[in-house]
Amino acid sequence: MIHFIKKQSPARIIAFGFAAVILIGSVLLILPCSVNEGVKVRYIDALYTSTSAVCVTGLIAIDVGTAFTPIGQFFLAALIQIGGLGVTSVGAGIILAIGRKINNRGRNLIREASNLYSSKGIVRFIRSVFLTTIAFELTGAALSFIVFVKDYPPLKALGISLFHSIAAFNNSGFDNLGLSGELYNNINFIPYQNNVLLNLVTCGLIIFGGIGFLVIKEVIDKKFRWKKFSMHTKVVISMSLFLIVTGTLLLKLTENISWMGAFFHSVSARTAGFSTYFLGDFSSAGLLVLILLMFIGASPGSTGGGIKTSTFFVLLQGIKSAAINKSEKGFKYAIPSGTFKKAAVITLLALGVVLTGTYLMLIMEPHIDFIDAMFEITSAFGTVGLSTGITGSLCDGSKLLSIIIMYIGRLGPLTIANLWYFTKVERVEYPEGNIAIG
Repeated sequence: MIHFIKKQSPARIIAFGFAAVILIGSVLLILPCSVNEGVKVRYIDALYTSTSAVCVTGLIAIDVGTAFTPIGQFFLAALIQIGGLGVTSVGAGIILAIGRKINNRGRNLIREASNLYSSKGIVRFIRSVFLTTIAFELTGAALSFIVFVKDYPPLKALGISLFHSIAAFNNSGFDNLGLSGELYNNINFIPYQNNVLLNLVTCGLIIFGGIGFLVIKEVIDKKFRWKKFSMHTKVVISMSLFLIVTGTLLLKLTENISWMGAFFHSVSARTAGFSTYFLGDFSSAGLLVLILLMFIGASPGSTGGGIKTSTFFVLLQGIKSAAINKSEKGFKYAIPSGTFKKAAVITLLALGVVLTGTYLMLIMEPHIDFIDAMFEITSAFGTVGLSTGITGSLCDGSKLLSIIIMYIGRLGPLTIANLWYFTKVERVEYPEGNIAIG
């Protein structure tokens, strides 16, 4: 078995790793010690929850706070952490912790999984990832505790704070408040929609988790000096700010919510999945704004999903260059040749996944409105976790569909497509033909 795995490509090993963790997690979540007495958790729901956790999505078929014991919630938090950091990064961290060295194959795996340019400085990078994660999550938990201790006993408030901080930084919209009283009707953070501290802490964790470890490291190393940032960092920061501001304005324009609520959902829609308003009451225009934000998602090398902010930036620059007949560039740098092609392929594959998933869900759930089905599938693909309230009522077929979509969204459609390559690069050249475009 080990020999077989060693012969596989890095993309396949990463895919197998995520699948293995999902399956192990699904078994852990149905253990008697994980489930509260009197609550029955079916395996399909445990598998759905495990997939949602490892793919840092946050869609739920069962309410975490109601269904799972503290041990079950610990397992769930661990799955979220592994999913956010990445299976390869966690494995590398364990290897370093026990004093072993990472071989060249392991370095290539980490480089592939973390979107790094080279294998140099891999060990340093992994250490910085873990230290950054611990620092943000402990800070987030401490600030969240100030809020939750007012409503819960200290020990329970501490557990909720730690769980929330892990979920927020890893861009996973799970909560363990257990406020619903009904198994399939979790109300998330609606009771805290006017709590400024919790809203800002949550948004801060989401934003930093979503911009990527590479960007965080560079910002710190370059001492917050914009002129010294690389093109990638400038693109990620500028596009993240642009999407947050645009999303806030559009949501405030379409929905009867506060400015805080508009800002929170603009940030959360980009792969986090927390909500302070019931999305089932949103207008179709508001849901469309959220769908677009979910589809774009976070940034490369982060804990979030979607096609990524850098992909969206390259698409915009490619369209602009075609319109004005000038080369593609940004922040006084030329965009590398072939990048627009890759961005277009990723976007088209992602769009194909979302449209196909929506189509299949509408077949299996004819009673669901089109906008609700597309919202659910986009949320699954973007590993967001927002829902208009239909998740709990989905049939088993639709849940299996969502599981597949979440898995594709976490790994990326291009990675999935590359799993099944059968031929080497063609050596035969063909004459160019003529084809009309546009």
